[in-house]
Amino acid sequence: GIGHQPNTAAFTPWITHDELGYLVPQPGRTATNIEGVFACGDAADHYYRQAVTAAGTGCAAAIETERWLEEQAGAHAASPSSPPPPPAP
Repeated sequence: GIGHQPNTAAFTPWITHDELGYLVPQPGRTATNIEGVFACGDAADHYYRQAVTAAGTGCAAAIETERWLEEQAGAHAASPSSPPPPPAP
C-alpha cells in the first residue's frame, strides 16, 4: 500500500539507507550523511508512517536546513574573497 515502500531509489546511491530503502538520518536529527541534505517523513520513518509524523519531521528538516544555510552564509561572509554585503534599504 501507499507509504509501505519509500520512494527513495533516486537518492540511495548517495544517501545512507537501510535494507528497505528508508533514508537513515543522524540519530535524533534529519541531517543525512551528505552535508546540506536532510531526510524526513515517509522517506526516513518506517515505524510510524503517518501524516502527523511526516509533518513534524518535515518541520524539523526545514529548521535544520535554515540553520545550515545560515551557517553557510556566515562562512561565506567571513571569507576574505567575499564581496561586501549590499547596503541596507
